[in-house]
Amino acid sequence: MNHPSPQTTAITSRTTVKKLRENPTPSSKIPFQSRKIRKLTTTATAVDNDPTKSPHPPLVKIPKSLSTKPEIDAAINHLRSSDPLLAALISTHPPPKLSPCNSPFLSLTKSIIFQQLATKAANSIYTRFVSLCGTHSDVAPNRVLSLTPQKLRETGVSARKASYLHDLSDKFSTGFLSDTLILTADDETLFRMLTSVKGIGPWSVHMFMIFSLHRPDVLPVGDLGVRKGVQCLYGLKDLPKPTQMEQICEKWRPYRSVGSWYMWRLVEAKTTKWNDGNAQSVVEDDQSGGF
Repeated sequence: MNHPSPQTTAITSRTTVKKLRENPTPSSKIPFQSRKIRKLTTTATAVDNDPTKSPHPPLVKIPKSLSTKPEIDAAINHLRSSDPLLAALISTHPPPKLSPCNSPFLSLTKSIIFQQLATKAANSIYTRFVSLCGTHSDVAPNRVLSLTPQKLRETGVSARKASYLHDLSDKFSTGFLSDTLILTADDETLFRMLTSVKGIGPWSVHMFMIFSLHRPDVLPVGDLGVRKGVQCLYGLKDLPKPTQMEQICEKWRPYRSVGSWYMWRLVEAKTTKWNDGNAQSVVEDDQSGGF
């Protein structure tokens, strides 16, 4: 499994949030369930014709995000003090860096296209998809809905992913989802909303929340890289199961996203290559990158 690459991830700045709240597009403990997650639809709850009523909870203050260096510093200080083993790992790696972001809708379309593909192939398809729309700023719900499955197939998007892109776009165009809703919903509500989209499962939501929204307390219990990192850090015989992950990483709250980031770095550092008969640690040049 390809682990999320630091240099390709992005952060939602408070300036971006402010702009999206002023010009919205049309459009903790995060639950992990081994059983099927119930899908939400726009008809899941009855809403009468009163235009003042909405199937969504009222917007609240924007959830905390790792949008500033002081917040990342606070996360690192907390992890150092709460977990001695993790503290030693933190000392061997530069902290995550901040980087600009795309809109939630654009990030989600990219997430769908990249699913289960090698990075090079996914980048090629995504580039053709954006070109078909026009530019990155033209990748909007109505524009994607105007593209037939056949047109999308011409870019390399599979028929199944074309249906996923259309379902995502439909939920934005009807108002079930919007950039503003995504940016302001709490973690649990956001998880339920996004997993109602065809083709977006728990892992995709966790990655989106960590690397696009920079939510600080996300633990991707189903991610193989994070599980391997926890196994290595704590010297476990077997890969930890989701329930074990929750228990072991409880001490990282409320910064489990940052703890997970260091698990990916640990796995990368443990990858070895043989050079002149000697084992060498392979640590990617971009390890100092960030969310």
